Amino acid sequence: MEKNSRPAVLVTGGAKRIGAAISRAFGTAGWHVVIHYGRSADAAEALAAELPSAIAIHCNLSDADAAKDMVDRLAAHLTDWRVLVNNASIFVPDDDGDIDMETFRRTLRINAGSPARMARAFLTSARSAGGKRVINLTDQKIANPNPDFFTYTMSKHALAATVPMLAMGAAAPGDRVYALAPGAILPSHDQTPDEIEVSHKLNLLRRRTEASEIADACLWLAEGWLANGETLFVDSGQHLLSQQRDVIYLGRELAG
Repeated sequence: MEKNSRPAVLVTGGAKRIGAAISRAFGTAGWHVVIHYGRSADAAEALAAELPSAIAIHCNLSDADAAKDMVDRLAAHLTDWRVLVNNASIFVPDDDGDIDMETFRRTLRINAGSPARMARAFLTSARSAGGKRVINLTDQKIANPNPDFFTYTMSKHALAATVPMLAMGAAAPGDRVYALAPGAILPSHDQTPDEIEVSHKLNLLRRRTEASEIADACLWLAEGWLANGETLFVDSGQHLLSQQRDVIYLGRELAG
C-alpha cells in the first residue's frame, strides 16, 4: 500500500449494494477509500480501480482477531484515517422459533462483535488530523422490531448498544461514534419486482429510500455534526411505524 495524503475511510462490505454507494460517495468527495470485502474480490477490485484513490482489502469478519488485525495494520499505515464505516452484515431469514445457534453465533460475530472490536481498535490506534468517526450501520428495526429475521435483529440491537458505550469509553473528546439506521432500500433474498415496489414504500412518506441517501448521510456524519453517541434514521419514517412483520413479507402479501 502506498502512502496517501487524502483523509481515509474504511468501508466494510464496501464492494456491493449500500457499501458500494458509500464507497463511491467518499471517493467522489476526495477521500482515500479502503474497500473491505469478504467474498466479493472482483467487485471490490473493480470499484477500487474506478475511484480516484482506493484500495481493496480482504478480511473474514467472522474472525474477530482477523478483523482487529486488519484495523491495526491500516492504523500503522494510514497517516490520516478519519472514518470507519461498519456496514458489512449478514441477513439470514429466521424467526422467533427454535434458534439455530450456529447462525446466531455467526451473525453476532459479523454484525456486532467484530464491528465493536474494530471500532475500539480504530479509536485507540488510528492517526487522524481531524478527529475520528465511527459510523455503525444498524437498522430501523432497532425502533420498529418484529420477529422476522430474528438473529439479524438481535445483532443490530447489540451493535446499536455499542454506540453510546464506545462514545463514553474509547472515544477521545474530538471523536464521534454514531449509528446510522436505514430502512428498506435494496432488493432482499427472493423478492419479485412487484414485491420490491410495494415493500420499499411501506413507510410514512410512501417513497423508496435510496442508497445514495445513506451514502450522503455517511458523508454528513463524517463531519461530526451530531452529538456523540447519537443514532440517525434514514428510512422515510419507517421506524415510526409498528410493523408486525418484515416488509419483505408485508410487501408479498400486498403485491399478491
